[in-house]
Amino acid sequence: MTLPALASLLVLAALAGYGLLCALSPFGTCRRCDGHGTRLRTTRAGRIRPGKPCRRCHGRGRRVRLGHRALTGARTLHRNGTR
Repeated sequence: MTLPALASLLVLAALAGYGLLCALSPFGTCRRCDGHGTRLRTTRAGRIRPGKPCRRCHGRGRRVRLGHRALTGARTLHRNGTR
């Protein structure tokens, strides 16, 4: 097997794995607040306190994966096209 064919198979396997991950677990932890739902802040005394709710995940600590958004968009496009 040649090197380009092997590289193509490797890329297809990685995409299939990510697609399976998005289908089984559509939500991931928020990258901004690390899944806490708030930005943790330190008081002047050095204690860690929760701050305001995270604006990216709206305080839930979870976000929709990019692959799941693409999967949902493709599913909607197919459903609307076959009506």
